[in-house]
Amino acid sequence: MPRRKPTSTRQKKQEQQIRRAIKRGDVEPSTLLKPKRTNRKKSHLGRSLPPPETSRKLQSAFVKLPPEFLEEAKSLAATLVLPRPLPTRSAILSLEEYCFPAPSDTLTCPKRPKWRYEMSKEEVERNEEGLFKTWLRKTDAIVERWQKNTENSKEEEDSDEPEIRSPPIAMPRSTTYFERNIEVWRQLWRVTEISDIVLVLLDSRCPLLHYPPSLSDYLSNIKHVLVLTKVDIVGPERAKAWTRYLRDHYPGVPIVEVEAYAERDPSAVHQGRKRFDPHLPDGFRQRLVQVLQEVHAEMLDPPEKVKVNPRWLKDWKPSVKQEIDWATVKECKRRENRNANWGSSYPPKRDLRRARWNQHSRARTSHLDHRLNRLVLLCRQPNVGKSSLLNALFGTQKVHASKTPGKTKHFQTLFWTPEVRLVDCPGLVMPNFIPMELQVLAGILPISRISSIPSCIHFVGERLPIEEIYHLEHPNSKLPVIEDKRTWRNGEKRVVAWSTEWTAMEVMSTYADKRGWVTAKAGRMDVNRAGNAILRAVAEARITWAFWPSDTKEDELLQARTGDKGIWIPRNDDLNDEDEASDAYSEDESSSADEDSENETSSEDSESNDDDGPIKGVLGRFAALDLVDSDDTATYENS
Repeated sequence: MPRRKPTSTRQKKQEQQIRRAIKRGDVEPSTLLKPKRTNRKKSHLGRSLPPPETSRKLQSAFVKLPPEFLEEAKSLAATLVLPRPLPTRSAILSLEEYCFPAPSDTLTCPKRPKWRYEMSKEEVERNEEGLFKTWLRKTDAIVERWQKNTENSKEEEDSDEPEIRSPPIAMPRSTTYFERNIEVWRQLWRVTEISDIVLVLLDSRCPLLHYPPSLSDYLSNIKHVLVLTKVDIVGPERAKAWTRYLRDHYPGVPIVEVEAYAERDPSAVHQGRKRFDPHLPDGFRQRLVQVLQEVHAEMLDPPEKVKVNPRWLKDWKPSVKQEIDWATVKECKRRENRNANWGSSYPPKRDLRRARWNQHSRARTSHLDHRLNRLVLLCRQPNVGKSSLLNALFGTQKVHASKTPGKTKHFQTLFWTPEVRLVDCPGLVMPNFIPMELQVLAGILPISRISSIPSCIHFVGERLPIEEIYHLEHPNSKLPVIEDKRTWRNGEKRVVAWSTEWTAMEVMSTYADKRGWVTAKAGRMDVNRAGNAILRAVAEARITWAFWPSDTKEDELLQARTGDKGIWIPRNDDLNDEDEASDAYSEDESSSADEDSENETSSEDSESNDDDGPIKGVLGRFAALDLVDSDDTATYENS
């Protein structure tokens, strides 16, 4: 799509005058105005292509927060004090505190209804839509009861003294987000049916968040492997702790640790910033392939109920290919591989002809025994490092790794070797009893679609020392100490010191003041932009953090030197890249004050600015007052 040409305000005003003249009938329309050019692309047949409805159908859908919740969260963010120093238990991830009091029902993932080959496409889709509507209605009711359980318990506690109302001591419980678009769920249904093994990718910073009970129940009858990603961020101690925790709570499920990046050698070309290349160390690669080989061997062994029945055992055949060259899989690296077809979305021509011959020469009922490729599915929630892992497996930039969660909209296949094919499923937000703020912290939800930024900053501030990370100084620390100057009373004089306790709103306003972010119209601190930048830094791992499992003892946390740091991992965080945060903010989301000021800007002011000369930029929040005062003084002198 061609870029838009910048137009001046004066030219826009001239075009408006021409249009008005055309309406009055003074000017012919064909002589002055050029006809509008449509940007509709044409196919090779010369016809215009339809609008991209497919990509719109695969757009994730979530609920909207009510205005009452947004107002209450905003007011509480300015009054609730953040705990300082952070308690030691804040570094531990315990989902039981969010599930208590737990509702009677449990959340599940929608399963595709049964279908037959004789059914038409319309019948299959109609059944899927009916089942999905029923599941969505039940899930909304369960989430609503879960959200109101905390409020009801608080009302019961305060029922003894109804006349005394104490101020709230915590944020209201927000709703939980989950995927509400059936088209995205259909991607998961299709790929799970054609896959033999499922790799469930878990962010090692908070693995339980990415493996909820709903997903565990959905994959109960499917061979799957848990893959802990981003091990290089959390460190070996936390990674081993989470591996031990998952093995204790999910026995029988293989667990693998991987990392996907290696730091590039510093050179004179890239100074000041670290560069990384996709790379999977040989130890992690060998372990991943070994686990896949073990799971494949288990699938070649008949289940227990088949072994007991001799008739079933005689007719039983494995659903996967029996012979696979695992040595080739272990040594497969995209840069060292001479076969250009490996790592692509299509198999070699020789194997493709062989597959077609087998499909046409054998019966339809036995086609599973002669399957050409063994399918491995990558199932995950958004922002767990799936694209980075794929690039590391192939050793090159194979798929686009974006900072925006949920960038993949359609499933895609990649050939790891001619015998093993990877199926990439789009990331889905699974139903779980966790608040929206925790999902934002983990980067599951896109920051640009979050409307309750103050509550998210308050949640992050309860687990991260934001003021210490950004080296912020409390505004009240600069104020002078108030002394009691009363002279009619003897005794010691009082000295009143300003409170230096942090709130979420003070953190955002102080960071906005440090960066010089003010609203365009009123000159106030742009707290929304500051909160947006902080959430992006946390979600993009520019602020390194990670939870500990719930069975971790406080002595272990003290030995790990966590102390009062919460979930923060003190490192050389890349927080000086201010241009990146500003560009990301301007692309996805802008401040409401900026939007209002842009909409209300008049063309006459722009013309007067062009005629009178350049206007000095406003450098601070009080510089605008100086301009107003100077204009008023000049007007008074001229009068």
